[in-house]
Amino acid sequence: MTQQGGTLVATPPEETTARRDPRRAVAPRPRLAWRERLEVLVFVGPAIALMAVFILWPVVSAVRMSFYRWKGFGPMDDFVGWANYSLVLGDDVFRGAVGHNFLIVVLSILVQLPLGLGLALLLNRNIRFRGVLRTIIFVPYVLAEVIAGVIWFQLLQPGYGVVDGLVGAVGLTAPEQGFLGTPDLTLYTVFVVLTWKYVGLAVLLFLAGLQGVPAELYEAAQIDGASWWQTQRRIAVPLLGPTIRTWAFLSMIGSIQLFDLVWVLTGGGPANATTTMATYLINQGTARGNYGIAGAASVVLFVIALVMAVLYQRLVLRRDTHEAR
Repeated sequence: MTQQGGTLVATPPEETTARRDPRRAVAPRPRLAWRERLEVLVFVGPAIALMAVFILWPVVSAVRMSFYRWKGFGPMDDFVGWANYSLVLGDDVFRGAVGHNFLIVVLSILVQLPLGLGLALLLNRNIRFRGVLRTIIFVPYVLAEVIAGVIWFQLLQPGYGVVDGLVGAVGLTAPEQGFLGTPDLTLYTVFVVLTWKYVGLAVLLFLAGLQGVPAELYEAAQIDGASWWQTQRRIAVPLLGPTIRTWAFLSMIGSIQLFDLVWVLTGGGPANATTTMATYLINQGTARGNYGIAGAASVVLFVIALVMAVLYQRLVLRRDTHEAR
């Protein structure tokens, strides 16, 4: 019995029991808890297993391999410590490859960003054949890198390639060794192919971001007498900030890990003019059989990509994550 306002009220037996023994106030649900854990294990377990086999284990193997001098066959027992890292970091070719990767990162931001943004703003308008133009711009991105590389390799052949023919048709002289055979031009030629291949992704992301801009903002700007350019510069582009920063992160990581197109077009040549960190470690491993050096180069590549990703997350994307919360 409990007293409420001078009136005695009967207390239910369950409540009396809960007061006497607080441990029984909340009934345990062991079966439901184990069921939830089993569901998580069933759905997440295969993904974790695949990541462990195809991501974690190769990374661990590369780290282990980087401390040995190994030719790819026989037992891995010639431990050399940090010697492979000293060879990689002291190699002028590898340092040049790092410079090539970072140059492509910078060029991607300076060229692909304004180009992709301009195309997205143009294709966001009600113009004729807008769907066809979007398809034409995006098709190169869905092509496999090997196919795109083979196509451009044929187009850029010196003497009889289509590109040399077009250069001659406008009254200019193509390089004697071709655009892919001239060390001073080959890296920039590869970047042109990269821009043709990947600018479609930037356009797609920016168009998706533009769809999220409220139409009321455009209408209010038109009522205030703003021109189309002023509307894009003061409304659309600022609201695309998170999308632009996300694309820049993807472009940066992709440029650091660049391999496919470079390998098909030039193989890292001529004279290591287009060598990237990925082509360097593949060449050391498969062509020369220096798997220890290749492992050390892959670890350095992983560390550089990880550091850049963490710094970008902390310095650039941190604002977006806080706003999302």
